[in-house]
Amino acid sequence: MSTDSPARSRRAFLARSAFGIGAFALADLLRRDGLIAAEAGGLAKPGENLPLNFHPRAPHFAPKANAMISLFMHGGPSHVDLLDPKPELTRGHGKDYSGEVGYSFVNRASKKLFGTPWKFAKQGQCGTEVSELLPHFAKIVDDVCVVRSMHTGHNGHEVSIRYFHGGRAGVTGRPNLGSWIVYALGSEAENLPAYMVLSDPGGHPVDGTHNWSSGFMPPMYQGTVLRPEEPRILNLEPPPRLKGELQRENLELLGALNRHHLEAHPGETDLEARISSYELAAAMQTAAKEALDVSSEPAYIQRMYGLDNDATRSYGTRCLIARRLVERGVRFVQLFLSGQPWDNHTTIADGLPAICRQTDQPAAALVADLKQRGLLDTTIVHWGGEIGRLPVVEGALDRTAGRDHNGQGFSIWLAGGGIKPGVTYGATDEVGHRAAVDVVTPNDYQATILRLLGLDHARVLFHHNGRAQQITDGQPAKVVEAILKG
Repeated sequence: MSTDSPARSRRAFLARSAFGIGAFALADLLRRDGLIAAEAGGLAKPGENLPLNFHPRAPHFAPKANAMISLFMHGGPSHVDLLDPKPELTRGHGKDYSGEVGYSFVNRASKKLFGTPWKFAKQGQCGTEVSELLPHFAKIVDDVCVVRSMHTGHNGHEVSIRYFHGGRAGVTGRPNLGSWIVYALGSEAENLPAYMVLSDPGGHPVDGTHNWSSGFMPPMYQGTVLRPEEPRILNLEPPPRLKGELQRENLELLGALNRHHLEAHPGETDLEARISSYELAAAMQTAAKEALDVSSEPAYIQRMYGLDNDATRSYGTRCLIARRLVERGVRFVQLFLSGQPWDNHTTIADGLPAICRQTDQPAAALVADLKQRGLLDTTIVHWGGEIGRLPVVEGALDRTAGRDHNGQGFSIWLAGGGIKPGVTYGATDEVGHRAAVDVVTPNDYQATILRLLGLDHARVLFHHNGRAQQITDGQPAKVVEAILKG
């Protein structure tokens, strides 16, 4: 019996048969076996784009991470109540704020300072101060970098969401961060989509499909949306009468017809994407079913994510699936909540604790679980929304009190994948209104994420409408070196 590995045996066979199979096919399979790398992301010739495929591509330089999970919190989590303690705001509670304020809801506007009703305390060995509303996050704070100086300069939801996802404030039709990453790096999962979206049973988030659109890129680079409940992928199993050899023959015939049609219509990116999706769908029949089955997880893992609790079960299940997906080579995973549950314009005393109870345990479990499996070193985890909340009250300082939008200064957190753990970065002013120290924009965030993945954001290019496009679209963008491991 030969001692050759399956990959080595296949390469030997292909080498002997190279003239019959063709150098193109040989090179492609050698790339799959990892013996040669595809061209690096963003290194296409002037006026050209990278090939339309998902094969792994070499980054520009050695990466710290190879995957990312984004826990996006639509609506604007209140940083001054969660991650950015402001004693001066507490001392000034009820007094008039002397600074200028931009309101989204003028009819409920006020300049009365609204001190947080929740207590902060230092947590972990690092001593980062965290609100009592995030008890599970407090347990992982030593693995996290809290960025307290985010700034979009816009108070609206959609305008800031598109800035975070697509690189330009308020502009639709641009690829999202996940699309840029998959375009530049390809996929390490042959039997699963490279970019996956886990949606909420209550419906899509604010701004809908724009959150995972591939914009002007081919649709093969957009996020693949899983259903929020079982079955998460419809029609994954073929009818019994079509299983086995008959299905294989049908797929081979369909593939041949598709390729023949594509040869007659070169450059049809929608057609190329459709063919790619058909081929991937066939491969997913076994792989996706296994990857999405959380029932195979040990009971203690299910409890860790909160699957035994009504409040956390739904979001916890999606966090656990996200871990299983990156474990199987999926490059980029986004988790969303329905609507914008962090948009606490009124009764923040009820609304904020409720959404924290739903998400805090699962998000913390994800980081802890990745760490115990040795995956946190190579997986970036992002938590945060598109804006924060104002330090002044919206409405009256009573049980109905809320907070209006604030894109001038707010907080997010990052963990893993080369992020420096147990630190805070940047600061807002004394009451938490504006980013005042080490300001970070969404473009800086994008440049930093790409750097961790081994990419220079200025060199990841897609040619569209006669010019080379970047995720930052030529706007000022810096890598936040201070939050990266040495």
